[in-house]
Amino acid sequence: ATWTAASDLDIDHLVPLSNAWKSGAAQWTTPQRQAFANDLTNPQLLAVTDNVNESKSDSGPEDWKPELKSYWCTYAKMWVKVKGVYDLTITSAEKSALTTMLDTC
Repeated sequence: ATWTAASDLDIDHLVPLSNAWKSGAAQWTTPQRQAFANDLTNPQLLAVTDNVNESKSDSGPEDWKPELKSYWCTYAKMWVKVKGVYDLTITSAEKSALTTMLDTC
């Protein structure tokens, strides 16, 4: 697909800010939270279509998965990397969903 209007794109936090907050970011300093929210080094910020960002909202992999099953492996690896880099916890529901997604690798 091709998009010509910038308004059709959003910048998505792979690990939503609310998920990060619940899994450890609540204990961070303001500079740490800002670094996470604006991280260009790790796969935390993704350009996505606005409809994808709206459907994902603040959901984790237990509630939302990429429509393309062929992208599940990549998505799950990125999720695990971001959670690991920032020492964020993973719930049992997240782990189960991530395992399912990683099984497609």
